[in-house]
Amino acid sequence: RLGPITVTYETYGKLSDARDNAVFICHALTGDAHAAGFHDASTKRPGWWEIMIGPGKPIDTDRYFVICANVLGGCRGTTGPSSVNPETGETWGLDFPVVTIGDMVKVHKRLTEHLGIERLLAVVGGSMGGMQVLDWAVRYPQSVAGAIAIATTPRLSAQSIAFDAIGRTAILSDPNFNAGRYAEDGGPAEGLAIARMIGHITYLSEQGMHEKFGRQLRHADRYRYDFSHEFSVETYLNHQGRAFVERFDANSYLYVTKAMDYFDLTAQRGSLADALRDVSARFLLVSFKSDWLFTPAQSRQVVDGLLANQKRVTYCDIDSQYGHDAFLLEPERLGRLIRGHLEGVQHREQTGKSRLGQFVTPFTEESQTRQRHDHDCIASWIEPQTRVLDLGCGDGALLHRLRVSKQVRGLGIERDESAVLDCVDRGITVVHGELEEELAKFPDNVFDVVILSQTLQSLDAPEKVLREMLRVGRECIVSFSNGAYWQRRITLVGGRVAPLGGATSWHAGPLERGLSLKDFLERCADDGLRVDRVAALKAESGRPVRWGANLRAAEAVVRLRSQS
Repeated sequence: RLGPITVTYETYGKLSDARDNAVFICHALTGDAHAAGFHDASTKRPGWWEIMIGPGKPIDTDRYFVICANVLGGCRGTTGPSSVNPETGETWGLDFPVVTIGDMVKVHKRLTEHLGIERLLAVVGGSMGGMQVLDWAVRYPQSVAGAIAIATTPRLSAQSIAFDAIGRTAILSDPNFNAGRYAEDGGPAEGLAIARMIGHITYLSEQGMHEKFGRQLRHADRYRYDFSHEFSVETYLNHQGRAFVERFDANSYLYVTKAMDYFDLTAQRGSLADALRDVSARFLLVSFKSDWLFTPAQSRQVVDGLLANQKRVTYCDIDSQYGHDAFLLEPERLGRLIRGHLEGVQHREQTGKSRLGQFVTPFTEESQTRQRHDHDCIASWIEPQTRVLDLGCGDGALLHRLRVSKQVRGLGIERDESAVLDCVDRGITVVHGELEEELAKFPDNVFDVVILSQTLQSLDAPEKVLREMLRVGRECIVSFSNGAYWQRRITLVGGRVAPLGGATSWHAGPLERGLSLKDFLERCADDGLRVDRVAALKAESGRPVRWGANLRAAEAVVRLRSQS
């Protein structure tokens, strides 16, 4: 128990009359309430997420009322170990109680109540801020409509705890630490600087450090053969350490890193799926491939837990060289994801319906020819308001169409990052990953229809995928280019490769191995897969072929049903 508590916060934008446009920003370990803009004309330091928050930016302050508050235990105005203990009249120091991520969230919940906000449109944060987002969604499920957790984890790994421990040891071992009772201008500067240097290394990637520093010397063209800071990376880290000492309190570093170490979303529930069972927020999870501190696998644990509970979740693993710090340095791709997700959550809150984004990706005449006919057929077979999983969904064109025409509840799986961004622009819920791996993570019978459109030829184990599709869905629909189509046979006779999917030349379309309609149907019969419906489509019109389908059809669409 602790009180009274002072909370320092900043707000941007205007709270709507309905108080339904509030977005709460959770800062990371060494952040603070100053998330965007400048305090005044003389202030040189912009907010730590200036690239993301402001008019017209992804977190648009012309549209949203944005709140950011310093955490409990911090040192930028909110009550922490450098605050005065009202019982003694002295600073708390190490007498301050150890706090948790949950304690920080509880304080911020009280802040939103003080501001008259019962339900947040979204909670957004990266790193330790992402931990707070997860805690918000679990602790106050009815108070959070959207959750955006970036470069985070449901619990620290042993390696991350080890780095925190080394940083704390550097502070505690500094002779000026004085059991936490140090003067403001005479604290454990060396220990805190070392802690920052250690931490900063974990925020970068090997590739990023190599490209930025390499083995360059800073102030000389040859080695000195002494122990001065001569490599560029050394002087950079030394600067980071000195600058950090000027703005952060050593005791707060101890308390906040310990709160991160204790955070474990599964501690009270036994498993991550159980911990996420009651959440109602629509989630966006983002990780970065080069982040070795909070790895993509840790974000995927949260995604898998949400999918196991059939929750709405979009996930993207961004290919960035910036490591853990990428959430501060990738405004373009991360910004598209955040913008699209926030717009979708707001639309759902205001209308009760999913947002139908625009077709943002330009289609060539060839791509339209390749996709249009099988999509027409698939759409005609889908019943309204069904649960649909689209494997290899591309830019979400088919799911978007099904949302508009059939009001389906859809989820896409897509391996291409740029296509995932297009899906989010369109308001499509999508998971970034390999479809074979993703399929195995779904429980039985969670979808009505599973779609595999123009992707079968490229799979390593098509039969296994088909069986998995029928495990997770009541039925599956497969479309593919017919490799036995007469025009493709003629090109082979002439010694040329027949491109798939209606492309006009080999370099304009996919070159996966060919598959004929006859091959597919015979194999389904041999494997005991129940074929329920077949459509063989003409090349130009997309109309069904009445006879000689294996020779005359350019594309095929087949519906399979479970034997049960």
